[in-house]
Amino acid sequence: MRAMVLHRAHERLAMEERADPTPRPGQIRVRVEACGVCRTDLHVVDGELPNPRLPIVPGHEIVGRIEAVGAGARLEVGARVGAAWLGHADGSCPYCRTGRENLCDAPLFTGYTRDGGYATHTIADADFVFSLPDDADPVETAPLLCAGLIGWRSLKLAGEGRTIGVYGFGAAGHIIAQVCRWQGRRVFAFTRPGDKAGQAFALSMAADWAGGSDEKPPEPLDAAILFAPIGALVPAALAGLRKGGRVVCGGIHMSDIPSFPYELLWEERSVVSVANLTRADGHEFLSVAAQAKVRTATTAYPLDRANEALDDLRNGKLEGAAALVP
Repeated sequence: MRAMVLHRAHERLAMEERADPTPRPGQIRVRVEACGVCRTDLHVVDGELPNPRLPIVPGHEIVGRIEAVGAGARLEVGARVGAAWLGHADGSCPYCRTGRENLCDAPLFTGYTRDGGYATHTIADADFVFSLPDDADPVETAPLLCAGLIGWRSLKLAGEGRTIGVYGFGAAGHIIAQVCRWQGRRVFAFTRPGDKAGQAFALSMAADWAGGSDEKPPEPLDAAILFAPIGALVPAALAGLRKGGRVVCGGIHMSDIPSFPYELLWEERSVVSVANLTRADGHEFLSVAAQAKVRTATTAYPLDRANEALDDLRNGKLEGAAALVP
């Protein structure tokens, strides 16, 4: 197999050849067809997430075919599956026992604490993959496995309001905007100030309004979802909420939130974070995505251009999502 490997934070990924991995009991080997390039991968590569298992193969938006099955794994060779960020939960901690495996005390995360999908092959727990249709396009489907899942969990935490602000209109934003439109909600998209191309993209992808993050929404928001990892957007989003509104921070990492006056939080406004996801989120969202006919705008890169894909994401050059194709 071939894999793009991170040896130390802040370094470029290196292409390496390795022996094909052998699945252990309960595991499968997946031949990767596409792996999405997620902002969380940037946080790993740029050293913003603590204690990754190094060396590590990044990537956790994996679409592929089962190539080998370990003992006890009740899946068939040849089936198409998706693997996501949460690669394993212990099933016995207080969080797992109460349906909150996203908060598991002893998890494994794909592409962070176990090797991921920037490779031709990867290993996954059979119980933690999602069945995907045979006719699904791997490149278009890959971003659903994290950008879509985290976007869906964020939207659920946002509540039932009809006006939703989306700060950072990239992979997750352009997916969840389509879901909102399908649900009959309105989406107000906030991009980097002056990013006219990004705002035009948002309007083309189901947003009702688009402007810079330094602008006020055209009307008060019921909720705002922050996909941009910029702490200063929290008070800005709070200022745009109606009474009882909620700001949902959808990223795994964010710069520090600056101090802000209590009046922005008063009148029962709130700020919450999303942590990881559950398998139930995944099954639920993949069903919703099919019903809503979600389509991703995804740029494909060859596997050996993973560093270029990460650079383009880091520098804001992507519209929508990106995926690596071995």
